[in-house]
Amino acid sequence: MNQYRFKRSFSTDSSLSNKLFDLVEIVFSGIGELAECGRKLGASWEEASTPFIRFHEDIAITHIGVLEIPMQIMGQRVTVGGIHGVCTRAEFRRRGYYREVMEEVLEYCDKRYEALVLTTPNPEFYTPFGFRKLEEYVFKIRGESQSSRDGFRILNFDNDKDLKLLHRLLETRIPVSNIVGVVKEKAVFCFNEGSHPIYYAEDLDLIACMEIKETQLHLFDIVATQICPLKEIINRIPQTIEDVTIYFSPELLDLGDITAFPHTFDETVLMVRGKFAAEGEKFMLPRSARC
Repeated sequence: MNQYRFKRSFSTDSSLSNKLFDLVEIVFSGIGELAECGRKLGASWEEASTPFIRFHEDIAITHIGVLEIPMQIMGQRVTVGGIHGVCTRAEFRRRGYYREVMEEVLEYCDKRYEALVLTTPNPEFYTPFGFRKLEEYVFKIRGESQSSRDGFRILNFDNDKDLKLLHRLLETRIPVSNIVGVVKEKAVFCFNEGSHPIYYAEDLDLIACMEIKETQLHLFDIVATQICPLKEIINRIPQTIEDVTIYFSPELLDLGDITAFPHTFDETVLMVRGKFAAEGEKFMLPRSARC
């Protein structure tokens, strides 16, 4: 007998996904499109997430999802629990339902994970449950580079070869940082990055999650079996790059003078619960791993 009141299974209830997304779309407009991007890339929400849902009659009114995220933290491999998709229908708030579901989620997670992570614009919702805020940093360096070489192409996931390439690199990647990095994780990456252009350099066998705005390079993640120096990435961008902002710890990029700045990513803060060895270090949880 299941000891949990709210723990559900997508695999045993074919209608559960539609009921859940009826709820989360109300609270997080557009999340269904992001989930569909993940499915298109072969990494579905339903396969990755363990849902805890409270129902009223046949309507989902509160949801908290739990993901497993394999990470490298301060050089050690660890699987953390990722809390995501936390929501309650407006008409059912302030009745204690969220607290009931969260208490069950924490009982479930505390048996499985040393640490839980989440990102949120509302940290006050989570501090009563033992979550604490960690300061995050971006890293900036002057580029001063101009190249005519176009060494990147955007992956086309209507092409089966590009889809297989993405999965191969996600399965075999090394962490982008030994301070905080992710390994062998697909679902969160595909959910977060599936709506963005994903760049591939064939000669480096490297995926770069990046954006270029005028002469500024914003680098969010690197997916590769070997992390190359930053200059190798810049040299494959066919335009002038004057400034680079890196949204993860860049110690593997063979850099010189670089400055770290406290930064709030997309108006969200990183929160952890339990043991998190990188606490107090200068790092950022990459965009591709935020939940």
